[in-house]
Amino acid sequence: MNQPIRLGVLTPSSNTALEPLTSALAAAMPGCSAHFSRFKVTEIALSGQALGQFDDEKILAAAELLADAKVDAIGWSGTSSGWLGFDADRRLCRRITERTGIAATTAVLALNELLALRGVTRLGLVTPYTADVQQRIVDNYRTLGIDVVAERHLDIRVNHEFGLVETTTLRRLIDEVAEAQPEAITTFCTNLRAAPLASEVEAQRRTPLLDTVSTTVWGLLRAARADPSPLAGWGQLFGWR
Repeated sequence: MNQPIRLGVLTPSSNTALEPLTSALAAAMPGCSAHFSRFKVTEIALSGQALGQFDDEKILAAAELLADAKVDAIGWSGTSSGWLGFDADRRLCRRITERTGIAATTAVLALNELLALRGVTRLGLVTPYTADVQQRIVDNYRTLGIDVVAERHLDIRVNHEFGLVETTTLRRLIDEVAEAQPEAITTFCTNLRAAPLASEVEAQRRTPLLDTVSTTVWGLLRAARADPSPLAGWGQLFGWR
């Protein structure tokens, strides 16, 4: 009998989308379950108060609680390093593993690994964020040699409101950035209900949709040394090596 796969997921406190979506993804993976630990995040902005929500110690305390469940990997299902800088996630993963002995990943590091696997240099970006946060993300991807050739954002800063964005709105924004013919599109926020759109978008647009809830799960399965291909119905990324 195969051993169970337990995925530990670090969750922003005001997020209502990623837990049901991650649970649905885990349920489609034989023997897999998802387990969650929250820490306080209520707004996305560049103010000192908003940036302070992502202090490593708060996240590490939540990670230690997941370690009590003996999960196989721990993932930060959040996109904060998009504006904080990717080194923030690299440091966080090191510290999680040092503190718990468990392999760690993040939504953004997994996304960046996927982009590197496919040699993507032209990216479409869809977020609910404000213009200044969006620009930080664009600038940080430029440091990786990736140009955001089209972007759409909704100018929302209250995290809970991201989860209220209708999927029809998300699909419209995805279609708009697809017109620029990027090599991949990312829905870059784990409080958007975009993951279930991947197969439809990919069939119609012939462009991979890399949603950050899905990239977190892909990264967690890889960290747990599990094959993510049973989740192929959730998007092309689950067949990428």
